Amino acid sequence: MHTTRDIRTPVVKPAIAALMEDAGTGLDYGTRPDRLPGLLTPLDRFFVRNHAPTPRLDARTWTLRVEGAGVRRAVRYTYDDLWRRFPLVSLIRTMECAGNRRALFGIEHGRRFGGVQWGRGAIATAEWTGIPLRDLLEPAGLNDAAVEVMPEGLDEARGRRPMPLAKALAPDTLLALAMNGEILPPDHGFPARVLVSGWLGAASIKWVGRIEVSDRPLSVPWNTEDYVIVGPGRPAVPITSTPVASLVELPWPARLHSGPQTIRGRAYAGEDRVTAVDYRIDDGPWLPAALDGPGLAGVWTRWRFPWDPAPGAYVVRVRATDEHGRSQPDTTPWNDLGYCHTSVLPHPVVVT
Repeated sequence: MHTTRDIRTPVVKPAIAALMEDAGTGLDYGTRPDRLPGLLTPLDRFFVRNHAPTPRLDARTWTLRVEGAGVRRAVRYTYDDLWRRFPLVSLIRTMECAGNRRALFGIEHGRRFGGVQWGRGAIATAEWTGIPLRDLLEPAGLNDAAVEVMPEGLDEARGRRPMPLAKALAPDTLLALAMNGEILPPDHGFPARVLVSGWLGAASIKWVGRIEVSDRPLSVPWNTEDYVIVGPGRPAVPITSTPVASLVELPWPARLHSGPQTIRGRAYAGEDRVTAVDYRIDDGPWLPAALDGPGLAGVWTRWRFPWDPAPGAYVVRVRATDEHGRSQPDTTPWNDLGYCHTSVLPHPVVVT
């Protein structure tokens, strides 16, 4: 495998401040909530979460290996094999980092968490085109002992995270080759990445070069030390689906002109569907917002409500509810790594 890396440019695409939020690591950039033009997030503003600089991989020499004790034979695919041998499918899915809103989580508890200091922008949505992972596993011959499937990346961090066999075989778990109708960009996993629908973004391994099918549960840092919910007296529990939460498509804090207008936003519930969104201005009553769909599991739902404010300072709160009746809480219980913050946010707005 031939890779080259320019250490001066750890991320390939321009991270323009007008479109993206710099998380301060040099590797991680969030999507600006006030720069979301439609259901899909354009590639130039789709959030980037890297654990190491983006590798420059050559598709002409890249290969994907499927191997392990859970298959009867090891198989190897070239980039051309993926395009020529398998039917491609396209589906729309939202991706969210489990650490999204970590900086706000820290403010809520009066303590700064370690890790990337995300605001609200470690979430975005794309149309992903690729091959169902089960179609790539089938030629290797899954045996009766197969338990877990673990993709592994070719970046310096060697990102890897196992998933149960049932999740790997789900029809909406893909090896993605394109997003939003374009070849997968380098920062988003070129030549190929896994898309694990509804799960935390860390499960959707980028720059995949190997897929292990195991005959036993696998323990790696990404499901034992990181991307887990852990706290005092509690064992580490790996994160899978992310809980229901919402965001307002305004800067934080926001400044608006007085008069009639529409406030818009998104709500997302991981593997579940968003079924309701309510809003509240200051200490007023909770009122229902209108939902604009698509109302699918694994995809954020757009919402809106009309507002005709007079000049002054306000706090806007939004509360989303999923199909199981679970709503955003007022506060999120502490966990040591600052993951899965889902509290109703007091969004400050000044109207002039």
